[in-house]
Amino acid sequence: MTIAMPKPDPAILARRHEIAEAMRRIVPGEGVVAEPVEMRVFETDALTAYRQMPLCVVLPETVPQVQAILRWCHENRVPVVPRGSGTSLSGGSLPLEDGVLLVLSRFNRILEIDLDNRCVVAQPGVTNLGITRAVEHAGFYYAPDPSSQIACSIGGNVAENSGGVHCLKYGLTANNVLGVELVTMEGEVVRLGGKHLDAEGYDLLGLVTGSEGLLGVVTEVTVRVLQAPETARAVLIGFPTSEQAGACVAAIIARGIIPGGMEMMDRPAIHAAEDFVHAGYPRDVEALLIVELDGPAVEVDHLLAEVEGIASANGATTARVSQSDAERLSFWAGRKAAFPAVGRISPDYLCMDGTIPRRELPRVLAGMKALSERYGLAVANVFHAGDGNLHPLILYDASKDGELQRAEDFGADILRLCVEVGGVLTGEHGVGIEKRDLMSEMFGEDDLRHQIRVKCAFDDRHLLNPGKVFPVLHRCAELGRLHVHKGKLPFPELPRF
Repeated sequence: MTIAMPKPDPAILARRHEIAEAMRRIVPGEGVVAEPVEMRVFETDALTAYRQMPLCVVLPETVPQVQAILRWCHENRVPVVPRGSGTSLSGGSLPLEDGVLLVLSRFNRILEIDLDNRCVVAQPGVTNLGITRAVEHAGFYYAPDPSSQIACSIGGNVAENSGGVHCLKYGLTANNVLGVELVTMEGEVVRLGGKHLDAEGYDLLGLVTGSEGLLGVVTEVTVRVLQAPETARAVLIGFPTSEQAGACVAAIIARGIIPGGMEMMDRPAIHAAEDFVHAGYPRDVEALLIVELDGPAVEVDHLLAEVEGIASANGATTARVSQSDAERLSFWAGRKAAFPAVGRISPDYLCMDGTIPRRELPRVLAGMKALSERYGLAVANVFHAGDGNLHPLILYDASKDGELQRAEDFGADILRLCVEVGGVLTGEHGVGIEKRDLMSEMFGEDDLRHQIRVKCAFDDRHLLNPGKVFPVLHRCAELGRLHVHKGKLPFPELPRF
């Protein structure tokens, strides 16, 4: 599988100076970056294997500026790529050579803290962890906690429907966002949802959450914050095999226990994280579970005993319960640092993201081991075991001929395996460009056409984040009536990739 972006439009490239000047009129001062050396920092996101320079970069500070940028680009048929902190692992914020990169990092203020209604209103550039920091003094927190929470923006979380280690019990971004303010490609401001529990009519908020920047640009987010639990304790459980750890996960859920978080790491990830963070992980096990229980102290104590019994019945060789909040946080520090930790043992890696039914965990782990041997590339496994969201880290060296291609093919086969066992292509990283050409593995042509019709309703010219998510770019004008006549497609001048 070779990932490619659509070819840039020469007519737009020829207008580079004109477009940059138009953006400067809208966002004066230092709000436009157009010099190649200065744009280099924006050439990629967290899917660093792929790099592409944008046409120009615009950093607005107000909603009217965002409206004016989108309206001008719509009228002049210039593509736009929305971007937050650039932590996307699927290439969702990868720039376009012939597109404006609309960066929302200056939208970085919390607008309102309303603890009576248990919500926070924030601009999209506020970091995920920044929301918790703003309310923790009052005993509240924001539940979704991606590993990149110190850097990732809440607007990007909405775009990708991000999760985190505590999403098993408390849900993904979609379960914690109450409302958004959205600017359409034509420059119209739309409000969806709000502080109220639910909104009438179609669930447009649910549609926008996870839409990967294809439907509009989010300029304000209202999120639900939760009261911190009375008690939270975590237990580290080691197993001789990954299959036994996977069986333990299934048994815990089958018992009706829903932990605050339940994560799994295999030997390569355990050793990398321990070397990096020194969290006290056991080194003599093949798989490690981190299980956190929260709630009233008496309930937590009871559930910990239950979990330890289940683990023992499934072959666990070690179990260590946190004795303080600092120790609990150290357990999680190792898990949350697993991605950068693996970066210390391999020149490059691809972080995959697929989700499977929990009961299929042993089968998929065995399948990944066989694929690792077939492709001759090592893999470290770190994942949200409780909800079946896998994050295999494929280790490779981009300086060696063919290794990136082998890593891509390996990753594609992992995702095909996830779909084969009844899972899905992505749990929280999004489709972006990474999984775009695998969409047909999961969806039929009719499914994809219906999805594209939704895109057309919001963005009929396909100017918002083109080249992402959909494996074949259909234009709205031809959707539903594309046919072949004497071996030729209509409108041959339109790009199809």
